[in-house]
Parts: sequence; structure tokens; C-alpha cells
Amino acid sequence: MTGCVDLKASSAQAKEYQKLVNQKSPPRPILRNTVLAFLVGGLICVVGQVILGGLTARAGMGRTEATSLTSGIMVALGSTLTGLGLYDEIGRVGGMGSAIPITGFANSITSPAMEFKTEGFILGLGARMFTIAGPVIVYGLITAVAVSALRIFFLRGL
Repeated sequence: MTGCVDLKASSAQAKEYQKLVNQKSPPRPILRNTVLAFLVGGLICVVGQVILGGLTARAGMGRTEATSLTSGIMVALGSTLTGLGLYDEIGRVGGMGSAIPITGFANSITSPAMEFKTEGFILGLGARMFTIAGPVIVYGLITAVAVSALRIFFLRGL
């Protein structure tokens, strides 16, 4: 038969190719990446704690108000660093350590918006800003409603 592909030969070639790639590729520095992710994520959290401490101790805010304002400040900080092109460098060094905190969420909202800003404020900036954040917000809301319903059902609102 002409035009048929021998799947066994193709599979063997793919395995041989993968073996060659694994031999030639440099080893990944897993320990270094883990330590850097821990340090960068920890540093972002320390900045948040310093802001929270400053708002509660120096500004005399209550814990609830200070927590909300701290979250807003961290989102603004993450978005500003993304807009200046600095958060990409933090992410390059810190990997997932920069993606997990709230500033990483701000980065995930701001990055697509920055990429499509040439398309205008509505179709570019406004629409693209929620390409990543939209599903996170939707599933977060669904989870919050489900957990609240379970709490009401099992704990009778306690």
C-alpha cells in the first residue's frame, strides 16, 4: 500500500529522537529553581505583611479594613510592575514563586491587556484583560457559593 505510514517505525523513531534529546539537553537546576521560587514568593509575601503591619499599626486601621486595602495595594503593585516590564524579570528569576501570590494574579490580568493595547481600550485592553482572569473569577465565585451552601447545610450557618 502506498501512502500508509508504518506506525511501529514511526513510534521507534520518536522514541529514539526523545532519547537523543534527553542525552543532549542540559540538566534542569531543580534545586536552584525551587530555592529561588521560595525566596521570591516569600519576599512578595513579606512585602504584603509589611504593608499590612503599616496599615494596622501606623494608620490605625482595623484588621479587616487593612487586609482589604493590602490586597488592593498588592494588586496595584503587581500591575504596575507588569506595566513597567519588571514583573517579567521577577517571574524569570522566581518562576512559580512569582505566580502564586496575589501579584501573580495581577500580572496574569495585566499582561494580556498590555499585549493587546494597540487594538484600543475596548476591544484590546478591556476584552483581553479578562482572558485569563475571567475563568479564575468564575470558578472562584462558584466555589465560594458551593462552600457557603455546604457550610449552611452542615453547620446551620454557624
